[in-house]
Amino acid sequence: MRRWLGGALACVAFLATAPGATAAGRPVSAILIDAEDGRVLYARDATLVRRPASLTKMMTLFLAFDALDAGTLRLTDRVPVSRHAAAQQPSRLGLKPGTSLSVDEAIRAIAVNSSNDVAVALAEKIGGTESEFAQDMTRKARKLGMRETVFQNVTGLPGSNTTTAKDMAMLSMALLDQHPLRYAYFGTRSFRWKDRRMQNHNHLLGNFVGLDGIKTGFTNEAGYNLAASARRGGRRLIAVVLGERTVQARDLRVAQMLADGFAGLSIGS
Repeated sequence: MRRWLGGALACVAFLATAPGATAAGRPVSAILIDAEDGRVLYARDATLVRRPASLTKMMTLFLAFDALDAGTLRLTDRVPVSRHAAAQQPSRLGLKPGTSLSVDEAIRAIAVNSSNDVAVALAEKIGGTESEFAQDMTRKARKLGMRETVFQNVTGLPGSNTTTAKDMAMLSMALLDQHPLRYAYFGTRSFRWKDRRMQNHNHLLGNFVGLDGIKTGFTNEAGYNLAASARRGGRRLIAVVLGERTVQARDLRVAQMLADGFAGLSIGS
């Protein structure tokens, strides 16, 4: 992967400024911010409303982290799996109704494997129902200043969830600011569940110097999404890309934006 990424970056610097389009013909949305003060270093169609896909789970986990900090949830608590949770489409762990896992296991499964069944189970554990928890997620978004974000489900599976690249950058920054220790879950490279080891869907982990999170997402309607954060020399940047055409193009665009940002270059120069 290192060889592939390094070689590809040398020939696709144009991706950071190329308009691009999703399968639905919509332009790619992108934003790069300084995580210290939220200063926007680059933006393209960053306020275009679109589908977050599994970036939704960043907020699902934000509320779980809030509950842990408040003491209403513990990492050792058991998360029961309902029929509704078990019926979710992939990605998933394949949990059976009536089984359970710990909160810590649930967080890792969501952050690493983007497990939809686990996300719903955790939401039901904290909020009672997925719908009620999704409403809490939307209310939290408003408190964080995410004006265009609405959550109807906690997974990002096809539905009515909406957001913007700008809003997802704000959410990434808030996770770093308000949950700096728990943010480390997003940088977990792999997760073992029973006899399976699942790798983080974020291919830039371990392949871009300083990158330590945060979340990928994909649906046919959304395209390929990625929110990523990296730290170099005491400086932290956050990049978000929504609606890329392929996973490779998504990863390369984010990597180039971050590289140019750390180098102090105009994006794509």
